[in-house]
Amino acid sequence: QVQLVESGGGLVQAGGSLRLSCATSVSILSIDVMGWYRQAPGKQRELVATITTYGTTNYANYVKGRFTISSVTAKNTVYLQMNRLTPRDTAVYKCNAKVRGMGSWGQGTKITVSS
Repeated sequence: QVQLVESGGGLVQAGGSLRLSCATSVSILSIDVMGWYRQAPGKQRELVATITTYGTTNYANYVKGRFTISSVTAKNTVYLQMNRLTPRDTAVYKCNAKVRGMGSWGQGTKITVSS
């Protein structure tokens, strides 16, 4: 339903920072909840952070204090600022848009954190 395109992934050293972007095909105001998820090889997909159309945010414990999710309505884009990255953050990150119970996924962007 909603088209999502992630960008900003890459290779960084431990302790570094990276900002991911998720461009949406519809206004952020039309999306109930935007979320960032990640999945490492051999592991289950896990929630990283979410933000509602009203700006309410939620974070997984392992990223709390390090990652920040935000949105810019005028750009139809949701961001994930990642600081103090560790090798445990290595994964494919995908954004998700939920509209009236229906979810849409982007293709994903890969983040690799080296020691």
